[in-house]
Parts: sequence; C-alpha cells; structure tokens
Amino acid sequence: MIIVTGATGQLGHQIVERLLTLVPADRVGVSVRAPQKAQMLADRGVRVRQGSFTDPAALAHAFEGASQVLIVSVDKMGDECVRQHRTAIEAAVAAGARRILYTSQMGAGATSHFQACRDHAATEEQLRACGVPFTSLRNGFYAASAAHFLGHAADAGELALPADGPVAWTAHADLADAAAAILADEGRFDGPTPPLTAGQTLTFDDIAATTARLTGRAVTRTTTTDEEFRRQLTGQGVPSETAAQLLGIFAASRAGEFAMVDPTLAELIGREPITVETVLREHLLKG
Repeated sequence: MIIVTGATGQLGHQIVERLLTLVPADRVGVSVRAPQKAQMLADRGVRVRQGSFTDPAALAHAFEGASQVLIVSVDKMGDECVRQHRTAIEAAVAAGARRILYTSQMGAGATSHFQACRDHAATEEQLRACGVPFTSLRNGFYAASAAHFLGHAADAGELALPADGPVAWTAHADLADAAAAILADEGRFDGPTPPLTAGQTLTFDDIAATTARLTGRAVTRTTTTDEEFRRQLTGQGVPSETAAQLLGIFAASRAGEFAMVDPTLAELIGREPITVETVLREHLLKG
C-alpha cells in the first residue's frame, strides 16, 4: 500500500493520477483533510482516509498498512511547517512504513536565503534520524510560481520585481510523473535525489521577453529594491512575515541556489521536461 498525502492539492493530485497508471488502484491510498474532495478517487478504488498533519490519531488511521508514505510538504513556512512534517514522519514510522518519501526542493539547506529551503533541510534531518529509509525529492522551483509573479504584467506592460538570478523553473506535471515513477520503483533513490529540474534556467528578464513574444506586446522588466517590493506587498495586505519570505526567493536566486540544471528528471520521465514557455502560455490563456 502506497499512501500519498495532500492528494487533493495541485501536486499531490497529479502524483496520484500518474501513480494509478503504474500500479493497481487497490495499492494506492490517500490521506486528505477533506475526504469528500477525493470522492472521485474513492470511486476508482483508491483508499481514501481523513488525515491531518495536526492530528496524529487521524494520521495513524490514514497510514495504516502503508509500505511507503509520500509526505507532500505543507504550504507553510517556519516552525509550524517543520512541526507538521515531524508529526507526519512519526506517524509513518509508527505505521510500519518501510520507506518514507518527502517533497523537498532544490537548494534545501540550513543556510539558504529562502525560509522554505531551510524548512526542507530541517525536515530532511528529521528523516535521517527517524530510523526508516527515506527518499527526499529535491524538486526544481515550481514554474507555476514564475507565472504567479508574472501576474498581469502582460496587460500592464511592465514586470516590476526585485533583482533575481537564474532559476530552473520546473512544471508540476513533470515532478508528479517523477514522483510516481520513484514510488513505483521502490528504493530507486535513497536519501536526497539529485535536483529534479527542467532543462534550462531563466531569469525574470527572460520571462518578460518570453511573455512579450507570446503576447506580441511589449513587456519591460524593471528592478525594484527589496524594500520597495516589501512595501508593495504589505500595502496589498500581505503579512510582513510572508513578504519577507517571498523576498527570500529573490535573495536565494541571486545567490545561485536555484541555478543548477540536472538530467535526472528527464531520465525519470522519459522525455524532455515541459518548458517555462509552455507554462506561461497556459497562464496567459487563463488570464
């Protein structure tokens, strides 16, 4: 039994969909906060149980009988994030899982400029200490984040962000394919994987140019100071702590933390990864 957490989220849902093409549905279980949102999976034979990283008793039931547990990292940063991951790891160990997998990130490290990468490093330390073999999926930076930062720049004609560096923006769909392949081939990676990245790095200068090419409209990349960007975010109602965390992405990219490109993802999925241009095109069509 392979258990996937967060199976109604953007990444977790796609992982389960890919996994169902590789293993029978009766070998797949999901742990979700709201089981009714996973009814379509239940209808296909997937075991759906309620589980929350803040409720150890519920996780014990959700993880029952697991041979592998994939912990999809929570959408939080800081101490609360690390605490919730610890609860999930402890529940997987108690359930008797013989391998724990975790969606980490390229650049994970205790000294990263980006809080999420420090949280991933802390979680990986917990995995090393838990006594069960683990695989940490060092996912490339989500290309969806590039689209989010792009926002409505195509309409405004300006992409105003802090100074940045090259980033290996990587599509959720590719990372889901890779996670499913690793789950279906248990033990393929022990410990952290190589960075699971797309085939190229891009800066926001590149993204502005790509957007202009896709839309046929001029998009100028302008550079704000970190403090100007912080004030802009807080002025829009973003909490100051969250604004500081978002600024960490730019500081980390300037330091080259997301600049590595590795062939492992392409090897896992058996094709060239989706390009940022494709992700941006979909974003602009939706917009």
